[in-house]
Amino acid sequence: MSKIYFDNAATTPISNDVVDIMTQVMKNNFGNPSSTHSFGRESRAIIELTRKNISDELNVKPSEIIFTSGGTESNNMIIKGAVETHKIERIITTKIEHKAVLETVESCKFKYDVELIYLTVDNKGLPSLVEFEKILESSNKKTLVSLMHINNEIGSMIDLSKFGDLCKKYNSLFHSDTVQTIGHYNLDLSKLNIDFLTCSAHKFHGPKGIGFAFLRNNSKLNSFIEGGNQERGMRGGTESIHNIAGLNLAFTNAYKNLEKESKKIKFLKKYFIDKLSENFDFKINGCKDQSSYTILNILFPINISKKPILNFKLDLQGIACSGGSACQSGTDKPSHVLSEVLEPDLMKNISLRFSFSKLNSSDEVDKVVDFFKKFINEN
Repeated sequence: MSKIYFDNAATTPISNDVVDIMTQVMKNNFGNPSSTHSFGRESRAIIELTRKNISDELNVKPSEIIFTSGGTESNNMIIKGAVETHKIERIITTKIEHKAVLETVESCKFKYDVELIYLTVDNKGLPSLVEFEKILESSNKKTLVSLMHINNEIGSMIDLSKFGDLCKKYNSLFHSDTVQTIGHYNLDLSKLNIDFLTCSAHKFHGPKGIGFAFLRNNSKLNSFIEGGNQERGMRGGTESIHNIAGLNLAFTNAYKNLEKESKKIKFLKKYFIDKLSENFDFKINGCKDQSSYTILNILFPINISKKPILNFKLDLQGIACSGGSACQSGTDKPSHVLSEVLEPDLMKNISLRFSFSKLNSSDEVDKVVDFFKKFINEN
């Protein structure tokens, strides 16, 4: 039985050529990049060439890219660092952020006595620009805004330009969790008023355990991990050269092939919606139009009591999808995102997230739709 993987928002399969380059680097570039001899310099070159490649694509300075273990660390580094360094008095965010943001801002609230304000979101998962501006202008407190660009569960996408412009207007720092964005959308950060953003390589066919934070130079932060001068003193510790090399190739591939691959994935998402529409009634959770082309969250006409048997049968058929963020797996609690955007009655039915990559096919969509058609008819 061939398996079907529609959980790419959780992680993507690592590309073969990325594995190959990582293996080569592990074998041949073992020198400590802080060493001054040739072995160290060769490793250092891999790091700095990767930093330059990323900065060129995002149109920023190489010094503004800091390598981390991924999105969670980057979000922690940025939020905690901004609060400490810039003496932040107020944080504005939403209740549908990733847990890496939600739990970090809660921690800052209690540790630093920061005022924490949650913007309301509509049933599409979008915060109001009008409410946002009213809150910004209500106080001159030093403010950090943290709003994810693309929601990892429902795919709703905010307008970074409009929110960023308001942050600049009211002298607020702006952080965006762009883990679902980097590798899938072009971002010219020279044209956006964003102070900080985050990236994880495993969201675009790179390795796990590596990513980066963008820190605009005029928003320098205190050290996050002490014990060395690596990464401009922000993150002590010997760099993971093979992971950085893997990130570099995956990042390069993603943007080199972006037009072709995004076109294919957009087709698959639309095809999925069309095929579902032919067979039964359903609801798209989130925003149908202002949404990521890689994520589709569906509310099925299936009672939540059927979830255990549905999960069992999906796994039996080799179909991988998700009920929410992978970081919340193993819990029976409902999705904190869906709890904010859906009416209580709708939470009585099952919602599932399907997320696509360049490796998926329309045949896989057909098989999944056939599975749900049969399951709904039988239940």
